[in-house]
Amino acid sequence: MGLHNLQPAPGSTHSKKRVGRGQGSGTGKTAGRGQKGQKSRTGYSRKRGFEGGQQPLYKRLPKVGFVSKVEKPYVINVDRIKAIAELEEITLETIRGVHKLGKNVTRVKLIGTGAKELAAKIKDDAVTTSRK
Repeated sequence: MGLHNLQPAPGSTHSKKRVGRGQGSGTGKTAGRGQKGQKSRTGYSRKRGFEGGQQPLYKRLPKVGFVSKVEKPYVINVDRIKAIAELEEITLETIRGVHKLGKNVTRVKLIGTGAKELAAKIKDDAVTTSRK
């Protein structure tokens, strides 16, 4: 067996319909396109989503959704993670040492009741605390 003698299973393929080849073929004269009209012309192609002049579904439905380009900070609750409160100086790298952060995290926000006291320890612009 080789690529030169591969062929589809018998009965799985049909011969191509030859349209416009005389009246005896059943698809002569108008070639199965009916009489006049846009669909009988060459080059006709219906636009995607076209519903015969009716307002298409994608235009009838309301527009929804918005994705902000502003990156939101990774939020850490200081009350739950006590190791951050015990650090001498708080930067993004020192937080990574005590808490697992994703590699694409660039900003961290500290929240919780103990977050205000930690504001003096923060030495990095990427780390902020909640304010009231």
